[in-house]
Amino acid sequence: MDLPGAVPAGKRNVSAVRKNVRYDKLPDGGGLHGEREVRNMHSGKKQAALSALLAILLLIIPVAARAQSGVMKQTGMLPDGATYVIEVPANWNGTLFLYSHGYVAPGKANPATDFAITDPATPAFMLAKGFALAGSSYATTGWAVEQALPDQIAVLDIFNKAVGTPKQTIAWGHSLGGMITAGLIQRYPDRFDAALPMCGVLSGGVATWNTALDATFAFKELIARGSGLQLVNITNPKENLGMAEAMLAAAHTTAQGRARLALAAALGDTPGWFDPLSAEPSPTDFAAQEMNQFLWNQEVDFPFVFAFRAELEFRAGGNPSSNVGVDYRRQFAHSVDAAEVRALYEQAGLDLEADLDELNETVRISADPRAMEYLEQNIIYDGDIHIPVLTLHTTGDGLVVVENESAYRQVVREDGNQAFLRRTFVSRAGHCTFTPAETIAAVLVLIDRLDTGKWRNLDPAALNAAAAVLGPLNTFGGGSVIPSAFVEFKPAQYLRPFDGEAEECEFESPCREH
Repeated sequence: MDLPGAVPAGKRNVSAVRKNVRYDKLPDGGGLHGEREVRNMHSGKKQAALSALLAILLLIIPVAARAQSGVMKQTGMLPDGATYVIEVPANWNGTLFLYSHGYVAPGKANPATDFAITDPATPAFMLAKGFALAGSSYATTGWAVEQALPDQIAVLDIFNKAVGTPKQTIAWGHSLGGMITAGLIQRYPDRFDAALPMCGVLSGGVATWNTALDATFAFKELIARGSGLQLVNITNPKENLGMAEAMLAAAHTTAQGRARLALAAALGDTPGWFDPLSAEPSPTDFAAQEMNQFLWNQEVDFPFVFAFRAELEFRAGGNPSSNVGVDYRRQFAHSVDAAEVRALYEQAGLDLEADLDELNETVRISADPRAMEYLEQNIIYDGDIHIPVLTLHTTGDGLVVVENESAYRQVVREDGNQAFLRRTFVSRAGHCTFTPAETIAAVLVLIDRLDTGKWRNLDPAALNAAAAVLGPLNTFGGGSVIPSAFVEFKPAQYLRPFDGEAEECEFESPCREH
């Protein structure tokens, strides 16, 4: 069966595209699943973390909330094959949280979930406090935005019939699920009262994949020139990824290679911080920053840009990305990694200006118009929000960079709706690496905004105090209690914005690249 919106199966070998992807290169459930797993955790450490969280629940969650009889649970299947789950506590307070999960790699298990499966503490707390939870698997894996939006609304319809219409419905989700959360309130504004996108792909689909193309374009031209590495129209994802990883490893063995890898990373604003349980490298520790960017590429990012892009291209019917007209010298000048790159180029004895000239003079890649239109629909943002939206992001996210928050704020501001949007940041490396306490602190602020009509207690000190009260829920990684890490932070401008507003962007280039 063809995916909706995709090219006919006869024109491309779908099974070949999917079976050749190296699914073992991602965490369980896919790197954008919004779960607490990161690639640099070994399996034993992951199990220890999960066990620790489960033990914590025994201490802080009432027995009635944990017992099966204390929560009404309904599961089922939607007409398109997606599954769903609904949980309603006996003390339901009338508020429903609809959870959108993140990217699940094709071929991976895709169960319905109403929160990230590696964090049982947060949903247990929510149920104990009287909140109902729901979510679906979506009908497909991969870049499933097209299926996710109607599937999630179908779950709301089932909830209304089975349980009753909620007094308040709040959309929330991690990663690609954060993108879907923002998409739900844009496409179905009358169905929601508030939203909490967490570590969300809030620059939108076109901007995200254009930015990925910038980084891979630099990688190929400066590291893999003359090779058969495919940046778009990927025909053999497994082989393509293997080639990219081999070239990445070889380049990292020389000072010249490391400098050029840093330049490619800079065009995507990849942070120089990787381990959630480590301190951030100092601003001048350029060697450590580059090493961490290498780890992001090796452990997390390369499977998406050199393999899983093929899944998107299949469903879109071609390549949706373009770098036509991009001035890489200007892009680099605005990168948060510019100082690191300059230092590493100087140490390696390379000419940075010559490499930037080479990038600007290289033949560019054009998007297939039909594929680009598909990605616009799935999805870009127009800033038209009229309900409270609170975002949550780690400052050291190398998969969905924190500058996504700037892209979303920009389009909301352009549409005149900035009063509805607030942003919170956690000073930590990793993708979606929030403690349960930090997540719950953000939830409480959003609930207070609905109750009072005012944004209150959003400064980092207040948020950290709210998280501290939750005691053992302040845990991440190996299970040890760690301080909450909300911080005052202003992310840089997103390097390649693309949104639903035909306005001029910060760097004097149109947001809509037509």
